[in-house]
Amino acid sequence: MTAPLGDSDNRQDAGSAVESRTTRQEKRKGGRLLVGLTALLSLSACASWRNPPPKDPEALADYKEANDPYEPVNRKMYGIQMWAYHHALRPVGKAWAWAVPKPIRNSIDNLNQTWYMPTVFFSDVGAGKPRRAGDDFMRYVINMTLGAAGFIDVATSLGYPHHDSDPGLTLATWGVPSGPYLFLPGLGPNTLRDAGGYAIAQGLSPINYVPRGYGLLTFNWAYNIAGVLGGFSSHIDEIDQVEQDSLDPYAFIRSAWQQNRASQVETMRNDHRATVPDWYN
Repeated sequence: MTAPLGDSDNRQDAGSAVESRTTRQEKRKGGRLLVGLTALLSLSACASWRNPPPKDPEALADYKEANDPYEPVNRKMYGIQMWAYHHALRPVGKAWAWAVPKPIRNSIDNLNQTWYMPTVFFSDVGAGKPRRAGDDFMRYVINMTLGAAGFIDVATSLGYPHHDSDPGLTLATWGVPSGPYLFLPGLGPNTLRDAGGYAIAQGLSPINYVPRGYGLLTFNWAYNIAGVLGGFSSHIDEIDQVEQDSLDPYAFIRSAWQQNRASQVETMRNDHRATVPDWYN
């Protein structure tokens, strides 16, 4: 488990790590798209839940920086998520971490990450980043073969480490505006653009094309549940620390996620490496 966070910088890093990894795990559960769409529809139907822009210049600057015009409803959605966390996800995640040895949990995390690689690959292709896409392809092939279908991360030791990428980042590199900040139960921090990217990711994920025979359906459920449990159980301490130390956990998580997301977009945009690696020449 990660050590307790001692200052605001460490808590910021923890918040970014929590949102980055946990969100990746959560986004693999296809059934949650309905939850996200329902929340989006509720936003358009509940204009009274929208915060009007303030007239004070300083307050208006903060309002624009937060990019959270639907803050009242977003806070309600955050409350639902945290209720589920405290009453279900946290105790089950604790039990998972206690019952399943860490090497096995790591292998399951590797499996989830490997099976998500086609989505990462097509996201990098769409962003016009051939070197990143080539690394994705090599990582997928190596871990699916030498890594026992993805249970073992062999690719990192061979020079192909994991990097974050998804259709939402691709849309950002195309210049698609982020839209307002949204907090969707089951998906967590989001924007209108990233919610659309999530829908695209479902179409790119190979797990959604596994035939639905009885045994394979069981595997599909086990894959998704293990991914969610793995994501939460790895970050329970950080989530608890944010709730304990932050005067406003909702605002802290929003800020940490937005900064982490902006960093991911810039990293993708600024990756101008040569298509062919140096060792090949």
